[in-house]
Amino acid sequence: MDEKLIDRTIEEIRIALESGNFEQAINALVRLHPADRAQAFSDLDNKDQAALLPGMDIPVAADLLEELEDDEAADVAITLSTELLADVLDEMEPDEAADVLGDIPPARAAEALAEMEDAEEVIPLLSYPDETAGGLMTTSYITIQPSLNASEAIDYLRQIGTDVETPYYLYVVDDEGDLVGIVGLRNLIIAQPEALVQSFMDRDVIATNAIEDQEEVARLMSRYDLTVMPVIDDRGILLGVITHDDLVDVIEAEATEDIYRLANVPDSDLSINSSVRTSVRRRLPWLFLNSITALFAAWVISNYENLFQQVALLAVFQSVVTGMGGNAATQSLAMIVRALALGEISGRATLRPLIKQVAIGIIQGIAVGVVVGLGAYLWKGNAYLGLIISLALAANIVIAAVVGTLVPLALRALNQDPALASSVLVTAVTDSGGFAIFLGLATIFLPRLT
Repeated sequence: MDEKLIDRTIEEIRIALESGNFEQAINALVRLHPADRAQAFSDLDNKDQAALLPGMDIPVAADLLEELEDDEAADVAITLSTELLADVLDEMEPDEAADVLGDIPPARAAEALAEMEDAEEVIPLLSYPDETAGGLMTTSYITIQPSLNASEAIDYLRQIGTDVETPYYLYVVDDEGDLVGIVGLRNLIIAQPEALVQSFMDRDVIATNAIEDQEEVARLMSRYDLTVMPVIDDRGILLGVITHDDLVDVIEAEATEDIYRLANVPDSDLSINSSVRTSVRRRLPWLFLNSITALFAAWVISNYENLFQQVALLAVFQSVVTGMGGNAATQSLAMIVRALALGEISGRATLRPLIKQVAIGIIQGIAVGVVVGLGAYLWKGNAYLGLIISLALAANIVIAAVVGTLVPLALRALNQDPALASSVLVTAVTDSGGFAIFLGLATIFLPRLT
């Protein structure tokens, strides 16, 4: 992305619009790459956007809606007349058009569908949730019969043309519509003209069900290095295909969702551009939950008030124990959530990663405990204080490893998103456990500390 070019174009568009030269403004926008064009359009204010839209050619407007973020595309779509919106949707890829229709008011979507010429390609896509294979797929693909020969298949391609989103693969279906094979254009071109498609098609087709979750689809496409994934129903009938550009969008969305949830932001639709009201409304509940867990940790500390009165020095070191436990738990949590997302841990094989993380926790706990304990002894000159810190750190880091491993595994077993094992839950355990272990040991060694 050339930010300077985009900025210059935006300035040129604004100057042209101020002078009433709408054609010059549109030409300046069209000169940009479609992705940069969408960025420039987004940076314009609503008044300038409204001035540009009516003068755009249908293909240009269609490309613009395809490149815009979903919420922005919906905002633009509802400003268009029903007739213009229908024409733009007809020009768009079916899956992109379905996304726009799903994000605008139902009544307006119904009006646009009634005006569309290719509504039959879009309507089937509207019946699937957005985060499923059916919600990602497009109906823009090419099918051929296994009984055709290579020459007939090539002639058929010439008749269809190139206005298809997945032109490099042909899907072989029988008379009932069942997916029985796949043919790449290279194999079709080099095949003997009289060779039947069924003789050189690839019968080992990896496909996914229309109701499969998008995260699993992305994992399959990445695992088998696929650029296109066929989508079938329970009977094996081909319904559509998912392209690699949709895979990139899914990976970005899933990564955003996991990162946000690990950071106590439950709504992956939020962004830096979300309104203050929306951001506060969706993020504040988790801070309230965090406050409750913090109060619980404070309650644990309150049970040792007399201990602090006798040995005030303990207050200096207690945060070290809990802080290191939280960091260790986050490490384990990130490793397990990533492994589950990539399918590296199967549903039943949970004991091995738990044992491994506990072993890592023991080694790290001993190493950190010895170093910090020795540092506390050299600083304050009390060997028992160093011993308490060493033991508390080692124990809390092991607890952190267990919690950071078990919580996401348990959530997966309950069919919940493992990323929900955010720092709120982990911190509640490591803080409370760290305080209890550290202050409990201090109580045992109290005579030596005083």
